[in-house]
Amino acid sequence: MTAEITKSTTGYNATFDRHFNHPPEQVWAMLTNNQKIHRWFYGLQMEQEGESGHLTLELGHGKKKEFPITDYEKGKTLAFEWGEDHVHFNLTPTDNGTNVHMIETLPGITNQTPKDVAGWHVALDVMEAILDGHGIERTSEWERWYPEYKRLFESMGVDFA
Repeated sequence: MTAEITKSTTGYNATFDRHFNHPPEQVWAMLTNNQKIHRWFYGLQMEQEGESGHLTLELGHGKKKEFPITDYEKGKTLAFEWGEDHVHFNLTPTDNGTNVHMIETLPGITNQTPKDVAGWHVALDVMEAILDGHGIERTSEWERWYPEYKRLFESMGVDFA
């Protein structure tokens, strides 16, 4: 399911709503345990969990970018800065698993935006596949979803030329 893209007073929101057939503890571990994070987002690392914590992303050549955590409730909410964007995960237990609500808040749309939103789409797919015990080919999935998101943003009047 594609993200819902909506305009807000501060820019745009890309909202993903997914259901994982796994308990919240397992989904939370995918967001906070580095051994599990590295399986769905190579280079992303939880450096310090908690309200005053932060994540880092390996940029190569020994460089890292730091992303401060902006909202945190253990087992339920993890939000952090993502460059100029903001990412917010909220987990809600259900009778048969966990609802995952993720919002990427975008101050504006650039030619990078559909690539990033497609990347988060695939990251969620990979996370779910790992929990389900099977693999997923990230590159082909991204190549499948990127044109869809590019078309979606173009249909909103965004010109990437």
